[in-house]
Amino acid sequence: MSEADDQALIRRYRTARRDRDLAVLEGFHALKHALRFDAEVLEALTVDPGLLRDLAADLAPDLGERLAARTSSVAADLVAELVPQAPRTGVVAIARRRQVDVEALLADPRPAPLILLEDPRTMGNMGACVRVAAAADAAGVLTVGPNDPWHPDALRGAAGLHFALPVASLAGYSRIGGEGRQRRPAHGRPLVAIDPGGEPLHAAELPPRAILAFGTERYGLSEELLERADARLGIPMREGVSSLNLATAVAAVLFARRA
Repeated sequence: MSEADDQALIRRYRTARRDRDLAVLEGFHALKHALRFDAEVLEALTVDPGLLRDLAADLAPDLGERLAARTSSVAADLVAELVPQAPRTGVVAIARRRQVDVEALLADPRPAPLILLEDPRTMGNMGACVRVAAAADAAGVLTVGPNDPWHPDALRGAAGLHFALPVASLAGYSRIGGEGRQRRPAHGRPLVAIDPGGEPLHAAELPPRAILAFGTERYGLSEELLERADARLGIPMREGVSSLNLATAVAAVLFARRA
């Protein structure tokens, strides 16, 4: 590649990080999951085709040919210019984000719960929540707040599993929680606040199709969301332990439900 080609590639990746229609994938696992869940991968790069073949043989034999066909070889120092933290596997890619019809997601009749993250602060932790939700076969992950759930750092934390389930942000609370005097859940989905002040959580108490709401580790859920909730449940913890990591709390609730 010429120097002009290198500069064009650098601009393309830096622009993609800010583009709300694109996803920058960092690392072998992110690309693997994107392909496995049928993402539209626009381009993929590797600094070591031999390592990529070995990783595919060990960790994704179902994707070996697709990975080889989609990736181009570039120098390691160029990959270091494309992303803030070059992955150890030397693999980066750009894909189209999967667009989510939030109304259709909320109306989905399957019993699987939806995860709602209120104002998540740490991108990597947000991504870890997506990863846990995908593993537990949740219906999707919704966020409220300024941070983009498809930010490249969140994609890194999720190992690209944003493509395994719907992930989207909400502008506010109008689509969730009780409606009117009868407090009928919107779309038939009860809103369950995971809150330290709630009743001790028992998996059997989680209603089907629930929206499970999690707040920040420091501040918890807002009063606005708590007031909209149909139930408040707390994760039983040892006395003196004040909180759990956000992704750990999501995992505890989702896998208690599956037990």
